[in-house]
Amino acid sequence: MLLSILIISGLVATTVVIHYEVLRLLWVTIPRLQMKHRVRVIIGVFGTICGHIIEVWIFGLAFYLMVNYGDFGTLEGRFDGSLTDAVYFSFTNYTTLGYGDIEPSGHLRFLAGMEAITGLSLITWSASFMFMEMMEFWKE
Repeated sequence: MLLSILIISGLVATTVVIHYEVLRLLWVTIPRLQMKHRVRVIIGVFGTICGHIIEVWIFGLAFYLMVNYGDFGTLEGRFDGSLTDAVYFSFTNYTTLGYGDIEPSGHLRFLAGMEAITGLSLITWSASFMFMEMMEFWKE
């Protein structure tokens, strides 16, 4: 259990730092772009989406490795053991969509819960960031 907590803490910390760096990069870069503000907003949206995709893949890779190379639990249901299915589960979990066709067991349940709350937090952080960028757009 202690190893699971350490792995999960590392995953959450890594994804939060990545998200911070993506938003910081966008915050510094977007104002320097010499183009219409609406295009800068679109770049911000795509930039944040790219950050989320990287974070989902990190969690997906962790699920894949923890299922196949450790005694952390399993992903049950329509899971075939592939990296693709692990990333698919990660996408549905990160976004809190949760189709329910793949379910975690064992210590992976805790990872799934932490991914969901991390994803929710990072998605709302992105929404706040984009709101601030839109406020600049509305001023023009």
